[in-house]
Amino acid sequence: MSILAVTGLAKAFGGVRAVDRVSYAVARGEMLAMIGPNGAGKTTCFNLVNGQLQPDAGEISLDGKRIERLSPGERFRLGLGRTFQVAATFGSMTVQENVQVALLSTAGKLGSLTSSLARSEEAVQLLQKTGMQELADRQCAELAYGDLKRVELAVALAGRPRLLLMDEPTAGMAASERLALMNLVKEISGAAGISVLFTEHDMDVVFGFADRVLVLADGELIAHGTPAEVRVDARVRRVYLGEGDALA
Repeated sequence: MSILAVTGLAKAFGGVRAVDRVSYAVARGEMLAMIGPNGAGKTTCFNLVNGQLQPDAGEISLDGKRIERLSPGERFRLGLGRTFQVAATFGSMTVQENVQVALLSTAGKLGSLTSSLARSEEAVQLLQKTGMQELADRQCAELAYGDLKRVELAVALAGRPRLLLMDEPTAGMAASERLALMNLVKEISGAAGISVLFTEHDMDVVFGFADRVLVLADGELIAHGTPAEVRVDARVRRVYLGEGDALA
């Protein structure tokens, strides 16, 4: 059984079909990339899966359970995590405090001082996994953007996700940082059995890390397959490059 199954998903804004009867699945332990030009519907798809938007039609199942009418918080508690295009952290709090708040929220114990102290060691372990332990006491407002993305990853992992949605995880990062972050995601997700669905504009990242690739255009799913298959797909070439050669 797939960890995520999406069937006939649709969402319109006024007369614009942002997502038009899209169906796909994410296998357990898979890294699945969703790509497409700007305005293709990728972020809308993510917001529908995450619960920030309600679909006009279609079904979304997480590990066999229908979730399309659940709140984002309910989906989070079922094991659906997310990172955003712009890193979302509390700038006035330290790196470790950000992770501890996420751990306490997951446990439903944000108001407990005793629980806060108990979660400190767990926060340190997550920071070690993401390579941020040496900056644990730094305020997030002082961090470089690449480090913020690692903190956001640690915060997402605090929710013990079974499926992690990553919306343009390497946006705004230098080439070396992009590859380092995705290597980290692949290592952590592989070790923990976490499935990853990510959007990305950097084709080196897509073809270097995705097990499979979905391609959206004008709200429709126009292609899917392995990176090698998508790279040479004629319709994908037209969407990205006119009538040019295969994607580099």
